[in-house]
Amino acid sequence: MTVSTLALAALVIGPAALQATSAAHALSASPQPVGTSQEGGENTASPDKTPLWAEIVSSAKAGAQAGQAGKAGKAGTSAKTGTADTAETAGTAETAGAAGTAGTSAQTAKTAKADPTATPTPTSTSTSKATSTAKPKKPTPTSSPAPTDNPLLQGTVINTVAYGPHARQRMDVWHQTDGLKRPGVFLIHGGWWSSGDKKYMTEITKSYAEQGYTVFNINYRLSGEAAWPAQRVDALDAIATARRHASLWSFDPNNYVVVGFSAGGHLAAAVGTYGDGLPGLRGVVGISPVTSPMLAYEEGGTDVFDLNKRKLREAAIQLAGGCEPAKCPKIWASMEVSRHASRGDVPELAVHSEEEFVPVEHSLQLKERLRSFGVGMTVLTEPGIEHSAPMYRLPGVAERVQDWVAGKLL
Repeated sequence: MTVSTLALAALVIGPAALQATSAAHALSASPQPVGTSQEGGENTASPDKTPLWAEIVSSAKAGAQAGQAGKAGKAGTSAKTGTADTAETAGTAETAGAAGTAGTSAQTAKTAKADPTATPTPTSTSTSKATSTAKPKKPTPTSSPAPTDNPLLQGTVINTVAYGPHARQRMDVWHQTDGLKRPGVFLIHGGWWSSGDKKYMTEITKSYAEQGYTVFNINYRLSGEAAWPAQRVDALDAIATARRHASLWSFDPNNYVVVGFSAGGHLAAAVGTYGDGLPGLRGVVGISPVTSPMLAYEEGGTDVFDLNKRKLREAAIQLAGGCEPAKCPKIWASMEVSRHASRGDVPELAVHSEEEFVPVEHSLQLKERLRSFGVGMTVLTEPGIEHSAPMYRLPGVAERVQDWVAGKLL
């Protein structure tokens, strides 16, 4: 698939275009985990009776130490200056840009599974604020053309679709009306889990639409509105809604990836390790992903000079409903992506800056855990301190991510 130059224009969608659905969304606001971990259940202590709080801390510290040791000892290919970290066992290594890894036996099993979370029928609106009336079970979105002269975007329309009753449970769908089954890209914004909006992802959304994908740009409930696991539930609901109504958006429900930025990278990775895998999911990308809130908590103490690390610690506490690890170990265990890894998971790609406040150890910890299940993960680093979208815009980064995505989609 041709990779086009990133467009610079941005589309801002007004809040008046959002319409809530009438269907009830049966989700408790209390921070109760959804799903179970792959190592015997996320709500249980380890067999040696070690408190779960201590186990999580130990795991996070061990991951950080392993990452540091790996870099100091050069155990595997360095992840410096944009090269892939390929220290992986035979049969699990990822080849950059290769298309073959998407067709693993684990993925074959996923396509036959049911949607993980029941979702309400979506209600959609056009970006011009003209609402449409949707029939039950089959919404009929009002279309708005994408403002561009790019031939690849001619015929592209944008709909804002509700996948739940909350005002934040919305996604912008960039799609064609030709009825073809196109691969999908789901984008999840960052913002400390407590802020941010899909409108800031418009430029990146457009760049993937230019390549011919159907693109879903997701909003989700913020941590000040609902504690974990509401954010993971929202991401799963958005994906399930898109798959259920794939024919409306020229989308192949069995061929998609999820790309998340910063806190959104945490949600993308959480989707990637959910249960034994999602039907149709081919890969996950994290741009500065906070895959270990526990590690963020440990690195952001009051004696730490880096204000961003201290803020990230507070953001992780808020995500857990304001409860610190010692008091709510089950919630913190649920938030740790690596604790949910299994053989049914998909390949992942993570990109960090060398000196940013979300260090590469977050991804190296997850990589080691995935490798123990035979699942490959590629970790890249870039020089400097840029984080999330600014790092993604550095020369060559977006292109490498897009090449990796293209290699995973069928």
